[in-house]
Amino acid sequence: MARGKIVKGKIEIRVKRAYDKPSSEDGFRVLVDRLWPRGVSKERAKIDLWARELAPSDKLRRWFAHDPLKWEEFKARYAEELRANKAKVMEFVRILREKKKVTLVYSARDKERNNAVALASFLRKFA
Repeated sequence: MARGKIVKGKIEIRVKRAYDKPSSEDGFRVLVDRLWPRGVSKERAKIDLWARELAPSDKLRRWFAHDPLKWEEFKARYAEELRANKAKVMEFVRILREKKKVTLVYSARDKERNNAVALASFLRKFA
């Protein structure tokens, strides 16, 4: 699922590493990390929007530390943070609906267990 796409209704949500080459298939590219990806220039990243406010809190990110054993708990805690930030989430959902095709860009090494995958799953109910 990490490299795939989520399509519901008329909105397509993909996830992709910041270190992978941007593609015309990506549509509107949104960086969903709190920190800019190390070693990636803004020109190379081709980011249309940096949605820092939708990234996991520093506390949650540090707690998770990309430990696969903490994945399920991370998703639950991250969803809780997103629900607490409802205004920003709904603003982002409006952008999704307007753009129709969105790629959530992240920098983590793990392509299956990262905040972009968790966020895409969370956004499914709004798409």
